[in-house]
Amino acid sequence: MASSGVEGDKYRSYLTGEGEKNTQWKFGAPTYDVIWPPRSLEEEVQNLVKTWEMELFHKSNLDDIKSIDPNKYTFSLNGRKGINIEEIGKLGGGYNPLLQTSLPEKLRGYNPDEETAESSHKAFTTTFPRGFALEVLQVYSGPPEIIYKFRHWGYMEGPFKGHAPTGEMVEVFGMAIFTVDEHNKIVKVEFFYDPGQLLGGLLKGAKLGTSSEETASSCPVLRSTG
Repeated sequence: MASSGVEGDKYRSYLTGEGEKNTQWKFGAPTYDVIWPPRSLEEEVQNLVKTWEMELFHKSNLDDIKSIDPNKYTFSLNGRKGINIEEIGKLGGGYNPLLQTSLPEKLRGYNPDEETAESSHKAFTTTFPRGFALEVLQVYSGPPEIIYKFRHWGYMEGPFKGHAPTGEMVEVFGMAIFTVDEHNKIVKVEFFYDPGQLLGGLLKGAKLGTSSEETASSCPVLRSTG
């Protein structure tokens, strides 16, 4: 997750050669750490993935997104049918595509069907005030089909959906496949990970106004991970 910062930081300039001075941002101009120029395939993949995440989470206009081809781009989670940019927009963007679920609504600790990009952003930045870091742990193949293992992690120092902060590290591991075209634009993204690994850590804290024992006994995610 990128954090708010000042415009024109040096790490984004390589996307256009002239910075992002005309870009429209959803939540203010973010900063994020990439290595430029990349010195290895691993650094190249990490830069691409971090840029992709930053742009889709923070840019308002498709024309400002340089890492993907919006006319061809699709996203899929855990083998679901791929969805295009328009369908992603209907889901609200943000973390919602990454947290799609087939659980009944009454059992969802986080319901992507009810969240907007703004409410999703607020939920996770409140929970992770120091950021929710992304690491590319291992790259198994390079372009045009990039396969890598990732880790997302942060310290839960704020409440999440009515659950008290634990102060503990919350982390999730997974695999992803990014397909790029001849211009190094991303045209297809596939993610494979267990959302329950993430939500289990976020719902671990006592529901505000209740005990932790009551929370654990009522939550299917925590019952399965406890």
